Amino acid sequence: MKMGTTKKRLLTFSAVSLTDIVLLLLIFFLLSSSFIVQPGIKIKLPKAVTGETNDNMQILITITGKQVIYLNQQQTAKNELGAKIRQLLVKQNDKTVIIRADKNLNLQAAVEVIDIAKLAGAQKFMLATEPGL
Repeated sequence: MKMGTTKKRLLTFSAVSLTDIVLLLLIFFLLSSSFIVQPGIKIKLPKAVTGETNDNMQILITITGKQVIYLNQQQTAKNELGAKIRQLLVKQNDKTVIIRADKNLNLQAAVEVIDIAKLAGAQKFMLATEPGL
């Protein structure tokens, strides 16, 4: 009895390892894309159909639902807000302040922040919203 190995070419293509790689890439991209959504302060913006996008570097004031105030991503006390806004407005030609207020926030808290910014020298105010209704 003769035992020998013959070398035969595999005529069929096995796609099992290819599908494993594609599945792992798909999982990787899905997981990594969910972390890029919106880094920073988490608030729920009100929705509006007639929103505009503005990419200019401007002063951004964020007010969370618990009335914590952030000026350009840095937490700021309400009594220090006017002085910090005044310093930032000196560097800008356009005296615009963008207010990002949580949709569950009391309107009085947002008006107080707008008053502080107006006393600091701001001339225009924009309210940030989410697209859609």
